[in-house]
Amino acid sequence: MPLSQDELDQRVAILKRFRELLLQQREKFYNYLNLLEHEQKAIETDNVDALVQHVEAEQAIVADIFALQKVIDPLEDMYRAAYKGAEPEWIPELRTTIDTLKNEVITRNAANRQLLKQHMEMLRHEIMSINNPYAKKKSIYADTPEPRALDIKG
Repeated sequence: MPLSQDELDQRVAILKRFRELLLQQREKFYNYLNLLEHEQKAIETDNVDALVQHVEAEQAIVADIFALQKVIDPLEDMYRAAYKGAEPEWIPELRTTIDTLKNEVITRNAANRQLLKQHMEMLRHEIMSINNPYAKKKSIYADTPEPRALDIKG
């Protein structure tokens, strides 16, 4: 049974939108990887301000990826219902790329977390090793004798 023009147009629209969303998701993962690379440099160079900016940007990118995934999942169901059987050759290739990027993001993110954890531990040790000469005294003026006379005329 041949498809009507409306059904065919609907399938094409679903396929185009599905591809567009997958490409956007891939681009978000590329951006995330780039951000993680800059984040690693900020950790290594003790650039706290840059690290804060990277973390804020990272949160925004992750939120965008999740929002895209919420749209992609139902669209994929619609796509599968409309295209029973053969799928275009670009879909498995695009999915493989996205999965590879996702795994790379997870790996780099874990590496950055570990690097940050090591750096924080090193800073803790540095702080603990600082010798405070006043730690055992009540006050820095504890050894100063008390005055015996007070000049109130000035």
